[in-house]
Amino acid sequence: MILLYIVLIRRRVIMTLSLEKMVQVGMHLGHESRKWNPKMKPYIYGQRNGIHIIDLVQTYSHLKYILDFLTESASKGQKFLFVGTKKHISKLIAKAATQCDSFFVNEKWLGGMLTNWKTIRSSLKKLTELEIQEQKNQFEDLPKKEAALRRKEKERLQKYLGGLKNMHSIPDVVIIVGQQEEMNAVQECNKLGIRSLTILDTDCDPTIADLFIPANDDSVSSVKYILTECIYAIKKGQKKLNEKIQTEKNFLNQNKNRRKKSLKTV
Repeated sequence: MILLYIVLIRRRVIMTLSLEKMVQVGMHLGHESRKWNPKMKPYIYGQRNGIHIIDLVQTYSHLKYILDFLTESASKGQKFLFVGTKKHISKLIAKAATQCDSFFVNEKWLGGMLTNWKTIRSSLKKLTELEIQEQKNQFEDLPKKEAALRRKEKERLQKYLGGLKNMHSIPDVVIIVGQQEEMNAVQECNKLGIRSLTILDTDCDPTIADLFIPANDDSVSSVKYILTECIYAIKKGQKKLNEKIQTEKNFLNQNKNRRKKSLKTV
């Protein structure tokens, strides 16, 4: 009974510290109350000075569930795509994806990026071909106009599809920052049945979201905090997967060695 009490106290302390950090980074600050989506009412604590305040207890609960989901997904070898094209967070999106060996779209969501994957895959193949040609200085052998056109095409493809290089199939999980701005990504995920998680501000619609975190999706510090937690959760799952693979390899090697020894004794 005493042990259970200590565990509960520790959990409460951890949650209190997390909520304090969430307040520090501004995760609780929503939009002006006149710009809200009524469907977000269950996740709003109240309002202050005309600004809706998000219920951080629910934010904590949703975030914890999602982090466990990400760890479990990563431990199964699933692949992740980060999406966020708002200018002030685009660099965060690219950095987050890179840090956990994932993919990203941070410039513009092109229609059909998931639902028309075959066409996107062809464009990625074209990008790879152009990069190889440039590396081998093959552009130098072309007329100036043709070389300029190819460089321009490579730059365009790199800008919009660079974060998808080495993504050989559609992702298992899509992490979206900014439901309003990334509605096409949300709809494509829903159409294909791809699991997605979205940061929902007070002007968003939770009824069209899969997994979500009610939080400020405009503040750089708020988004950075959530992405950092997601990165850690994914890397934790990837570590579990790598350890499992290594254990299986060790087991196979041990069996091979035993067979060799048994053959020598025969």
